[in-house]
Amino acid sequence: MDNRYRFLARRRMRGAVNPVTLAVVVIVVALAVAAWFLIIKPYRDAAEAATPASAATQKSVAKREAPPADVDSLSVDQLLSEARTAMNEQRLVAPAGNNAFEFYMKVLQKQPGNPVAADALRETFSYGAAATEQTINQRDFNEAQREIDLLAKADPENYTLTILRSKLDAQRKTLDREQQQAVDAQKAQQLAQQNAAAAAKQQAEQAAAAEAQRQQAAREQASRVAAQQSPAANAARPAAAPTPKPTSADAEPISDAVLVRQVSPRYPTAAMRANQEGWVDVEFSVSTDGSVSNVTVVDSQPKHVFDRSAIDAVSRWEYKPATRNGEPMTVTLRRRLQFNLGR
Repeated sequence: MDNRYRFLARRRMRGAVNPVTLAVVVIVVALAVAAWFLIIKPYRDAAEAATPASAATQKSVAKREAPPADVDSLSVDQLLSEARTAMNEQRLVAPAGNNAFEFYMKVLQKQPGNPVAADALRETFSYGAAATEQTINQRDFNEAQREIDLLAKADPENYTLTILRSKLDAQRKTLDREQQQAVDAQKAQQLAQQNAAAAAKQQAEQAAAAEAQRQQAAREQASRVAAQQSPAANAARPAAAPTPKPTSADAEPISDAVLVRQVSPRYPTAAMRANQEGWVDVEFSVSTDGSVSNVTVVDSQPKHVFDRSAIDAVSRWEYKPATRNGEPMTVTLRRRLQFNLGR
């Protein structure tokens, strides 16, 4: 009798399911299903959203500049959808108000601790930092500062922020240095132009002084020649002949050419449009009939801009010829023509 009951008990243990074991299996299955829908699937969705689009996708998808209307009224699911779209379109941290980081942080404002948004911000931080670095390299400093502040809201302790701030400061200093160098170069150029103008003016003054000395020497030489000729002429005359009184020609043996008709030079159209001014030194001959010939340019500033106008004008000048002892003579003169716009 005892053996029969033992046999029945063993058969019941082999064929029947223990209720405790069944309960454990049900709980494990339920936990696995919950983990799939609550943890694994959202994480995979975030990872897919965090992966940058391929080059072909970047070319085919255009960036949306206008943010969705009334972002605050969007639900968490709608914000996550907008964030995934922004990630696919490479709008990580820009433009302002319409980028993935701002959408994910808005999700965390509505639902603190949301695993999808938190994981996405953590996974995409490095990509957002890379985009911000490109903005710094493009020297869009205001936008770069905004993006750095946005990254700091997502992960204020991340060491990458220190690197980005250092790069932004270095780029700003580099731009300031380049701008200062440009200003210094411009000042140096202006100083060089001023020095060149001063040197040209000094050269012109020296040339004018040398011309005046040459003319003075010529007059003195003519006076000496006239003085030497006068005693010989007096000695050749008969003793009884009275000594003639000196004439005005003897007192002033040489008289300078006097300008009687001056033609103003034409202002070149190109120089007028370019707002250019300058001067031209010309040398020319005044013949015995008072006409001008052999007009040449000695110096000019700027070069070759006003030369032709100066030559054409001087060639039409007319003079009362220079004289020596009352006789017309050919002389060489030098004059400077100024070209000013009359401001």
